[in-house]
Amino acid sequence: MKATDRIHIGTSGWSYKHWKGIFYPNEMKPTDYISFYANHFSVSELNGSFYKLPTQATVLKWITMVPDDFLFCPKMSRYLSHMKKLHDPEEPLQRFFNIFEPVKQHLGPVLIQLPDNVKFNDVVVRPFYELLQSGYSDYRFAMEVRDESWFSDESLKLMKRHKVTLVFAQSEKFPYYEEITAKDIFIRFHGPESLYSSSYSDETLQEYALKFGEWIKQGHEVWAFFNNDVGGHALHNGAKLKELVAELTD
Repeated sequence: MKATDRIHIGTSGWSYKHWKGIFYPNEMKPTDYISFYANHFSVSELNGSFYKLPTQATVLKWITMVPDDFLFCPKMSRYLSHMKKLHDPEEPLQRFFNIFEPVKQHLGPVLIQLPDNVKFNDVVVRPFYELLQSGYSDYRFAMEVRDESWFSDESLKLMKRHKVTLVFAQSEKFPYYEEITAKDIFIRFHGPESLYSSSYSDETLQEYALKFGEWIKQGHEVWAFFNNDVGGHALHNGAKLKELVAELTD
């Protein structure tokens, strides 16, 4: 296993209809998109699970359509993150993991994205992390936050104690704080200027490729996803970053 095998690069989902003609062949059925995508990338976020949980049968079907080493990073249901705001997490977590338990060997970190109106609150967050650690220790978790209170020493220490990854959210809109809190490093590229619809320069991608190289030397595993899907920027940026990472070993 090469060190760069611990760098996983993909996009924040694959089922984008507006990628037809710029990535997917015009005649291709949407049900075949995942197989086509898996010929180009070896990992994907599962963004749809944020809006509506898939059935277990659907998840099992996806697994049959990708190579054995393909990995999914499912996004936690917004019911827990945005509606309940991490309160009373037992039932939402159980429902989520009942679906994904049979395929956990195909999962990377589970992404939990919080809205900007959820601030760090030790009274809520500490028992939530404790539940993740005690009830779901077979899984890894990455928290994407939208309020700077999560970058406090108290919050970061709690993440480190419970091995929860702080997501680096790269964009002009969202707060960005680069502190490593776990073995996994998780970065989401939302678009450098226009959110979800602008492209990263080769120079910026080169800077991140070099960072990734340093991080894996330190023993970390890197997960990088492009969420700038409009216009297919995510595909082009992802492919370029993969190319730059491959050059690290040349």
